[in-house]
Amino acid sequence: MGASALPYPPPFFRWFPAALGAACVLTLSACGSDEKGHDPPASATSIDDRAFRERIEDIQSAVTDWESAESIGEAQAAAETAANLVVGPGGPGYGDRDGDGTIGGDVDVGLLSGIDGAPVGVAVDLAANPCVTRDVLGATVDDPAAGWAEMNAAIDAWRPDDNTMPTLASHPMRVVGWSTFTLASDDLDEAHEYAGHAQLHVDVSREALDC
Repeated sequence: MGASALPYPPPFFRWFPAALGAACVLTLSACGSDEKGHDPPASATSIDDRAFRERIEDIQSAVTDWESAESIGEAQAAAETAANLVVGPGGPGYGDRDGDGTIGGDVDVGLLSGIDGAPVGVAVDLAANPCVTRDVLGATVDDPAAGWAEMNAAIDAWRPDDNTMPTLASHPMRVVGWSTFTLASDDLDEAHEYAGHAQLHVDVSREALDC
């Protein structure tokens, strides 16, 4: 066979480095995208979603302070904050609940809507999530006034040996209930116990977004 039978370098070796380089460029480009991470789902970055999560964490902070309070006054101040963060300025009992001259949890809008539907609650725009509707909004989703009236009736009927809080679908409303009982108590141990109940309902409210 003659030496001229095959050109040097063979065609394969002439185009292979260029093809390999192009493949590497594409691979590195893809890897660069992975290193930056994929964009999270829209629901995880929406303004409404963030506002809900931030409000739940603010309530969590108040409940943590309530549960670790070293005096009944501190417990009641934290309980006031938790309740006000839920009900907002249009909701029942909003304001200086403990009578200390300040409003803990002073906000422009509550987690839930006001009695007459205004201001619209932080959680309302997430009503498409059935767990938020069931566990957070509860009866306020269709009729805020009726929902708050239901909460007030459950609080009024509550007794230490007759817990009416489970009758409320809205777990944030139950936080308001335990806050109300704390504000009516002068016993720090009771306040800590009630904070423990409130914590359970903060947990359910937080989990509703991701169910």
